[in-house]
Amino acid sequence: MLLIYTHKITPRLTFTFKHILTHILNLQVSFTSKLEEFIAYEGLKFSYSTQAVQNEIFVRSNELLFEQGIDYLDITMGKWDDDVCFFQAGGSSSIPFDIFAASFYLISRYEEYLPQVKDEFDRFPAVESLAYQYKFLDKPIVDIWAYKFKKVLLERYPKHKELIDNKRNFKFISTIDVDIAFSYKHKGLVRTIGGIINDLFEFKLKAIWLRFLVIFSLKKDPFNTFSRLIYLQKKHNITTIFFFLMSEYTTFDKNISAGNINYKLLIKNVADYCKVGIHPSYFSLKNEQKIKKEKKRLEQIVNFPITKSRQHYLRFVLPETYQNLVDLEIKEDYTMGYASHYGFRAGTCTPFYFYDLDYEIQTPLKIFPFAVMDGALKDYLNFTAKRSYDTILRLANEVRNVNGTFITLFHNESVGGTGRWKGWKDIYENMMRELAN
Repeated sequence: MLLIYTHKITPRLTFTFKHILTHILNLQVSFTSKLEEFIAYEGLKFSYSTQAVQNEIFVRSNELLFEQGIDYLDITMGKWDDDVCFFQAGGSSSIPFDIFAASFYLISRYEEYLPQVKDEFDRFPAVESLAYQYKFLDKPIVDIWAYKFKKVLLERYPKHKELIDNKRNFKFISTIDVDIAFSYKHKGLVRTIGGIINDLFEFKLKAIWLRFLVIFSLKKDPFNTFSRLIYLQKKHNITTIFFFLMSEYTTFDKNISAGNINYKLLIKNVADYCKVGIHPSYFSLKNEQKIKKEKKRLEQIVNFPITKSRQHYLRFVLPETYQNLVDLEIKEDYTMGYASHYGFRAGTCTPFYFYDLDYEIQTPLKIFPFAVMDGALKDYLNFTAKRSYDTILRLANEVRNVNGTFITLFHNESVGGTGRWKGWKDIYENMMRELAN
């Protein structure tokens, strides 16, 4: 047991310390604000306050974990060895920065509660983030800080090496968003005719020919990659989660009807082999009733409670969207990442619980941050297939270095590898093979 002395035990403090010390480093911790208890304890311990108690490991605290509410913070970046850091701790501290306050700032998404410039889809953009501006978005910096702090503990308590050096295992989770289940099939007469007319205006004769071949079952629908995805999950024994869009048709939600029998059969089949979750629609980010309605549709199809979610277009606003998910008894959310860039939006590759800064509480909603999305690499960054694959593996290695959880976001469309996604079937299959080892 690791004992931590602090002058004030707060929800922010316990949330942050448990994420770093328990969830990342696998250390069991307890807290005390009683000096006599801390001094008498002869096991693993350190203090987190404004001044050291004796000659123990001491981290000089920033005020952030003892405050409430949101305010502008003066952040000055520095270096801890070769790694970026902020919230300088001062000379008497055993480490040069308050990594706990800095971690809370990133994990709680403190900066996303502040007034901000939104992108065209009303999202917090990657370029506005501290991590992007100071070039550490592509590193799970919170996990890196945690491992550096573990070295400090090992140097001070070499006799407790077995307790401190309790390593976790690298995990890989593949997630698939089903925005549009089928490219041509099961669209209905009106949408099919509309698609043909649109192709004629754009002189896409090959697309028209392909549409007829697919409609008459002479060729497989290019978006129908589900049997292959299920096969790859089973072959490589990699957790794969599908998120299904269950909305009415809108400009941004273009899937076939949730009531379509073919769509229902597809979902049932996928749910027999893989985990599934709801993909709340474009206009659901502040609309609890809309998410509830769409969640119920999916539950009626699969006949079990839906506890996993990812927002369509990655649209969410803090804290409202997550508060709604908590109220709807969603246990896991996979939206934490950027549409326009790869990297670690919350600074960590370790799943964490949503901390609600409005109410200053840790909620039961567990956030699973993803590191990279297919569309970010291809559509926003215009990477080639080779550069995209190399980027995915580089991010995976960053996560592997801290034995974290690496999560990718692909679409059933992209892994088909046809049309504008040429080469992406190989990217996905090679990634699954490489990360299964």
